[in-house]
Amino acid sequence: MTDKEIAEIKKRIRHDKNNMMTLKGCYVGGDKKIMTEFSQTVGLLPLEESENLFKVLKKTLSGRLGKNLVDIAFTTEQVSDSEEHRLLMRLRDSDLKDEEALHDLYGRIIASFPTDDCYLIMLGCDKYDVPHRSKNDEIMEDDSDEVFRYVLCSVCPVKPTKVGVGFLSAEATFRNVGADMLIAAPEVGFMFPAFDDRATNIYNALFYTKSAADDYKAVAEALFCTEYPMPAEEQKENFRTLLAETADQECSYAFVQSVHEHISEMIDEHKNSHQEEPLMIGKKDVKRMLADCGAPEEQISAFDEHYDSTFGEKTEISPLNIIDQKRFEVKTPDVTIHVSPDKSYLLETRIIDGKKYVMIRADEGVEVNGVGIRFQKPEVNPEDAG
Repeated sequence: MTDKEIAEIKKRIRHDKNNMMTLKGCYVGGDKKIMTEFSQTVGLLPLEESENLFKVLKKTLSGRLGKNLVDIAFTTEQVSDSEEHRLLMRLRDSDLKDEEALHDLYGRIIASFPTDDCYLIMLGCDKYDVPHRSKNDEIMEDDSDEVFRYVLCSVCPVKPTKVGVGFLSAEATFRNVGADMLIAAPEVGFMFPAFDDRATNIYNALFYTKSAADDYKAVAEALFCTEYPMPAEEQKENFRTLLAETADQECSYAFVQSVHEHISEMIDEHKNSHQEEPLMIGKKDVKRMLADCGAPEEQISAFDEHYDSTFGEKTEISPLNIIDQKRFEVKTPDVTIHVSPDKSYLLETRIIDGKKYVMIRADEGVEVNGVGIRFQKPEVNPEDAG
């Protein structure tokens, strides 16, 4: 899926747009047992409450592709005959009315979701009459021949609020407010099937994680039983290791700085080209970049083996996952320096009298604990001056 296709579905997740007549799910206690199940008719809820529920579901389609939103691909064999794919199809085709399929899904999530806290599993099923898009990229609302039917699932922590003093404006008085249970933003979720080329694709699903640093691989494997792509944080760490191993003795400040600049330029060029597909790079792209950054030929020759063992021979990675365009960091065991990437030239490394230094050029505006300071000229020994 592309960002534009995700945005199109997100626009539907509101009270007056979608066809989610009923939201279904269950409340899971800290002992990993279902405490209660619910089947909530949306039309019977006050407008504000239904909109708040849809906001929770909508968050399952938020974040960045390749980081928070991961494309899950089923094999042809899975689509043809597998329990996991049949389960998802049963949920969708029954409009979540298949109770056996619902309980199967609950069981898979409960067995794999890594928490001892309480949480909510919430699902909605929508039917979308997909309007045609003209050559001028205009949506033609009254012209459609495709119905996209999909399931959206959110797994949300339920957090208790504290007892406190509240002010009741109608009575102009203070009163103790009791504890309550609030639904937090989803930690994990999915949409099935995918909305590719603005049409149904039962060979793919979209898996969501709130934080790319959290490991929900077990949940994805329990739901989809297929190979889970390498998480964004793991891509970043593995790329750093690969870079250090490839450059070896040539891994200087200037080299790492150059790699950062090259990757940042790739991202900017892709953004300016207005391509809908996310930017991905493979082994050949990285090798070419390393050569442009001055990596020795013998190290580039050894790169193939390192890349294959780290990512896989044909694996592509997202440049957005391996660098932060807005952040450039230099770190020692005792000091960490953050600098804007476009000002990284202000730093350099030096060896003076056998000691290693990170030098920062500071022409003006230097502050210590918020206090502007002046640079003191070194005192000159009169004997030396003579």
